[in-house]
Order: sequence, then C-alpha cells, then structure tokens
Amino acid sequence: MKTMLAQPQPRIAQETRRLVQAAAAVCEEKKGQDIRILELDPVDSGLADFFLVTSALNDRQAVAIADEIEARLKREFGVPAHSVEGRRLGEWILLDYVDFVVHVFLTERRAFYDIERLRKSARPLTPEEFDAELKTALKEKTRAARGRAGAKVKAVANSTAKNMSPAKPATPKRKTSGAGKLKNKTAQSKPKRGR
Repeated sequence: MKTMLAQPQPRIAQETRRLVQAAAAVCEEKKGQDIRILELDPVDSGLADFFLVTSALNDRQAVAIADEIEARLKREFGVPAHSVEGRRLGEWILLDYVDFVVHVFLTERRAFYDIERLRKSARPLTPEEFDAELKTALKEKTRAARGRAGAKVKAVANSTAKNMSPAKPATPKRKTSGAGKLKNKTAQSKPKRGR
C-alpha cells in the first residue's frame, strides 16, 4: 500500500508525470477517445496519484492501446506494469503502475461505470493541459536550479576572495657592479692551459 506523505518528492512526482504523459501519448496515437487524466486528491485516495482514462470503440483497439502503453513504458523508461487486469475480455483493461493507473474502457462500459463520477474530488485534465502543467513545472525547477547554482558560484567567489592573502611585493634583484659582471664573464671564458 502506498504511504501518504505531506509533500511528494519532486523527482518522483516528475517521473510519474512523464510516465502518465507517455501513456496519454500512446492513447492519442492509437485513436483512444475522450482521454482524461484525473489528478487524484491525496486525502481521498491512497491508491495512486493519477488515473488515465480512455475509451476504445472495440475490444481489439482496447487491447492494442493497453499493449502499446505497456510496451512503451517498459522500453523507454524501464517501468513494467505492476499488474494488468481485464486483457482477455478487453472491455475494461486496467494497468497498475502503482503511482498511476491506466483504465482502457470500451465506450459503453465507461459510460456504465462512470469512473469520473466516482472520483468527484479528482481534478480532470486533458493531455494538453497536463503537458502544459508539466512544462511549467520543469521551467520553474530549471529556474530554481540555475538560481541555486548562481548563488553557489557567488558564494564560492566571495569565500575565495576573502581567503586569499594580499600579494607579496616583488623583491628587487641585487644589482652587481659592472666590474663584478666583467670579472665573472672573463673567468668563465678563459680556457685553462695545461702543460
């Protein structure tokens, strides 16, 4: 059972949102109808963070949508479904990914069960609205990270400036008299004679 936290960890929440986004994209590609993402109220639901709900016109389409969601999430994210229910009949296929659940209904079954009505406290989103929220959240996260990085660079620069000692003045070289230079040069240039 999922434990309830006051604040979900941002990395995990973002990963879940990307998985839901990828699953919703599959629903659109496979011509799923009336695609809805329900952001569940954490107080009301200990089951998952999101429900992705879509309709299919026939059982073959329902199975195709469910199969492609399962294959893509495993291939692209390395995330297998925790459990799969209803694939044999194809009237209501449920893919449980722990943090979110995908419901692929036949149109008449969806109308009968009316899952959106059962989760009145959930916030319904279209895939476009969901994508826009995800992009906004990622932009804010990037701005915050850049702000922290900039502050860190300034702090390092300030601490480096404080810890540096003032530069020592250069010590002048000793000057030798011209005679001393000449003496040294003549001593080096004269070859020794041996008899």
